[in-house]
Amino acid sequence: MRAYQDMVFSTAARICGRDAQAEDIAQEVFLKAYENFDLLRASPTPGGWLKTVATNLTLNHLARYRKRWSFFSEMRREGSDEEGPEVEFAVPDELLAGVATEERRARVESALQRLPDHQRVPLVLYHFEEMQYQEIAEHMRISLSKVKTDILQGRAALAKTLARVDGITEVPEH
Repeated sequence: MRAYQDMVFSTAARICGRDAQAEDIAQEVFLKAYENFDLLRASPTPGGWLKTVATNLTLNHLARYRKRWSFFSEMRREGSDEEGPEVEFAVPDELLAGVATEERRARVESALQRLPDHQRVPLVLYHFEEMQYQEIAEHMRISLSKVKTDILQGRAALAKTLARVDGITEVPEH
């Protein structure tokens, strides 16, 4: 447990965006690990098993509270199309240039927490959990185009948030 507790917690926290809920999910992951101890003891990759269980439990948690959180995929903004405008830029390399690795990680984590759930969840699943778009769509029960749009808009929002922290007024388009 000690060897994997940080990984399990950070996986849940990145996806759900709430530390208290991530703690509950991490406890649930380790209860499942205890129930499957014989399987894990013989496994060459217990960390992979734990990360998968953490990801799945967090996604299940989000699905349970989906109505309360009003995911973007279920809302329609007034005066716009269903998926919103496309934003064509990513986080520029120079935005975090010269920032120490630990500080960079902290800034990105903080900026991720500011994103709305509908952007943060697919972005984290894609970049941190290395899931494919189709897999994310299936887990979140949304369309493939919705996943792509939310990831694109999440990257744009993340870049803007990081730019504000660094005092950059304009984020260049790519």
